[in-house]
Amino acid sequence: MENVYGNPHSQNSSSRLTHDTVEQVRYRILAHFHTSPEDYTVIFTAGSTAALKLVAEAFPWVPPGPESSGSHFCYLTDSHTSVVGMREVVAAMNITSIPVRPEDMWLAEEQDATAASDPDGQPLHLFCYPAQSNFSGTRYPLSWIEEVKSGRMCPVGGPGKWFVLLDAAAYVGTSPLDLSVHRADFVPLSFYKIFGFPTGLGALLVNSRSAPLLRKTYFGGGTATAYLAKEDFYIPRESVAERFEDGTISFLDVIALKHGFDVLERLTGGMENIRQHTFTLARYTYAALSALRYPNGAPVAQIYSDSEFSSPEVQGPVISFNVLDDNGNIIGYSQVDKMASLHNIHVRTGCFCNTGACQRHLGISDEMIKKHLQAGHVCGDDVDLIDGQPTGSVRISFGYMSTLEDAQAFLRFIIATRLRPSHGQPLPLATPGEAGALSAESLPATRARRSPSPQEDASPDSRVWDNAPTTVDAVSLRPPLLETTRTQQTPSEKAAGILDGGLGSHIVTNLFLYPIKSCAAFEVTRWPLGNQGLLYDRSWMVVNHNGVCLSQKQEPRLCLIQPFIDLQRRIMVINAQGMEPIAVSLEENSKPAQICQSKVCADRVNTYDCGEKISSWLSKFFGRPYHLIRQSSDFQRNARKKRGKDQSACTTATLSLVNEAQYLLINRSSVLELQQQLSTSKYLLTHCTASCGLLHGDGTIFQGDHGGLSNRCVSLGLALMIKACSDHRSLSDENGKEELFPVNNLISRFRANIITSGTRAFEEEKWDEISVGSLHFQVLGPCHRCQMICIDQQTGQRNRNVFQKLSERRERKVNFGLYLMHTSLDLSSPCYLSVGSQVLPVLKENIEHYDLPASEKQQEVIS
Repeated sequence: MENVYGNPHSQNSSSRLTHDTVEQVRYRILAHFHTSPEDYTVIFTAGSTAALKLVAEAFPWVPPGPESSGSHFCYLTDSHTSVVGMREVVAAMNITSIPVRPEDMWLAEEQDATAASDPDGQPLHLFCYPAQSNFSGTRYPLSWIEEVKSGRMCPVGGPGKWFVLLDAAAYVGTSPLDLSVHRADFVPLSFYKIFGFPTGLGALLVNSRSAPLLRKTYFGGGTATAYLAKEDFYIPRESVAERFEDGTISFLDVIALKHGFDVLERLTGGMENIRQHTFTLARYTYAALSALRYPNGAPVAQIYSDSEFSSPEVQGPVISFNVLDDNGNIIGYSQVDKMASLHNIHVRTGCFCNTGACQRHLGISDEMIKKHLQAGHVCGDDVDLIDGQPTGSVRISFGYMSTLEDAQAFLRFIIATRLRPSHGQPLPLATPGEAGALSAESLPATRARRSPSPQEDASPDSRVWDNAPTTVDAVSLRPPLLETTRTQQTPSEKAAGILDGGLGSHIVTNLFLYPIKSCAAFEVTRWPLGNQGLLYDRSWMVVNHNGVCLSQKQEPRLCLIQPFIDLQRRIMVINAQGMEPIAVSLEENSKPAQICQSKVCADRVNTYDCGEKISSWLSKFFGRPYHLIRQSSDFQRNARKKRGKDQSACTTATLSLVNEAQYLLINRSSVLELQQQLSTSKYLLTHCTASCGLLHGDGTIFQGDHGGLSNRCVSLGLALMIKACSDHRSLSDENGKEELFPVNNLISRFRANIITSGTRAFEEEKWDEISVGSLHFQVLGPCHRCQMICIDQQTGQRNRNVFQKLSERRERKVNFGLYLMHTSLDLSSPCYLSVGSQVLPVLKENIEHYDLPASEKQQEVIS
């Protein structure tokens, strides 16, 4: 706000100000790492990954020849993807890449090191290793730098001089790094990992003794002292930084770093304080998590670590783990992630861009990795279990802003979701095993931070079937119109007599469509089909001012927007409490409308804006600028989904703005079973008869009566109960009020199109296809539920217990409902779905009968 900064490659006053300020930031960075411009150079890059790529391209590699075996590129297998990726660059130069296991380095460290290599000889080799594993938080010895450079410890044998690249990106966010002591040749950094801002800016710190060896193969703007366009003549800048910073650096972000270091110092007092603070939090959490046991003594979590969190020298503030059930089976990380979101906790899942460490800790062989790929699993997806074996884990990390309350919130989440009552009986906390004692007195007491975050559906959609033009005067609309129109259809009452069908019969009991994605359901008794599903199902959606599609995950009040379609008047009336109803025409805009692109489940869709009038209405209701957009009729979005895991044939469906499929079906019997489980559940953490067990940070249990917490427990805040209880609590919402779950309330949470009566819970998961009257539907697979089912569709309030209970019932995957696609649909004449129609399922092959125990039925869910 106070200065004008210009491109630093010029000589005017604003440019000189930029240049001088950036230079000051370079000094500040070097001072932060206890070094100076005489010993190190700061080269700004697009991130730590770009810094690693720069070294791979510029290092003076020596290819093998008649008199030399050539250079070696060695990297620790516990390295980030961006380090391992350097081997592709060096491979193009005919350089050998050698992965080195941590065990081999530790073994070499213990051996009596005689000169294994000639430090003054040729060729030149490079060894890369992380100061801190981004998978487990293991901190590898900084002493390796000098040991390897001196030749006293060699990753591989042979003549040559070793250089060391220390990947410090994960390490320096929570620990000091003294480069005057640990003189690595190359140190890539990410400022985002230190401050959280700015993204896309990193640096490579280059030792002055190593800098002259780097070879530039490209020159960009600002890097040349002189060059000729018609002749191969180029003289690079003398300054190492200017030589390698191609183009204009992100100088405003660089200048922001100065303020970042100022704030960091002012808030924390320095990196040593941050190191002690974050490690104490991690050690406390590790001790408590490792002590948690089921009643049968089985651990609640499996922690992947090379240390027991004894010292910040060997362990960073990172805990990588998988949650177990009481039989020792791993709960998939995707499941844990969804549950954590309901508790406002953000975790990282998968292999964290570190396949080597992931394989070592989880026992995944190279062959299994390839097998997982063939099974469809790729990095970053939510395929967390294959054949019962984990493909990754869950990771929590602590930074300088983390508090003791954050650690306790995480532990409460684990206890609340795993150590719960069984069969209505309260479950006591088992006495923890041995855990290292720790001191939490030094941790600052800070206020809790709460930020509600609701969720979204995974259902189907439709398209225009009847295009008869009609004009609408929306100004004349009033609430009585809604009342009189809605009396034409009272599905719940009409279907009431159908619910008790005969044994083995399946009847359509309810039909719903959702004209506006993530908004309230519109219930009907008979409705036409389009070529994308029920006519007008999810033809519209609400987007923010950036054009991003909104769901109830971001905006739970969407469920309070009630659309009503009047086919005779060719309008959709939208209503909400406290708002005048507004009408939107069912006809596509005859005036030229600006086509905009939006994304639905990673698919680009062509849409158009429905106008300023409805935009103003939505903006007034939500208190922020929103727009209503509709999918263009001339745009076709296809879904390709395999029918089953053993079938290679794919089916194709035309979709509107749905997430996955044209239709979603749920079985009322399945809902009833879930309701029964919810109604009988008791949500307790401790056995609460005459005393409460409170877990201390040192892993011991404090026993006291209900009002008698020890001063130590109160002052440290280490009690892990959700609340000290005077009686057993039944399921409650976030305000502590007891919540019952009527069937219709539960049905609305799953946002299905077709509700059927059934004879057995979850029998629908054995269906391969169904017929409803003359209509035929192909089953595409189960719907993997997200946290949106926790939102009460009548109030917009959230209750995490629904997802948790369903998670317990389904075990491996939270599946509920079936995706359907209609087949052989002839739209030359109207086709309708009606309440009361009989549903005829066709079973999957190799399924003998329905009479299976509940536990077996849970395991047969199609994935």
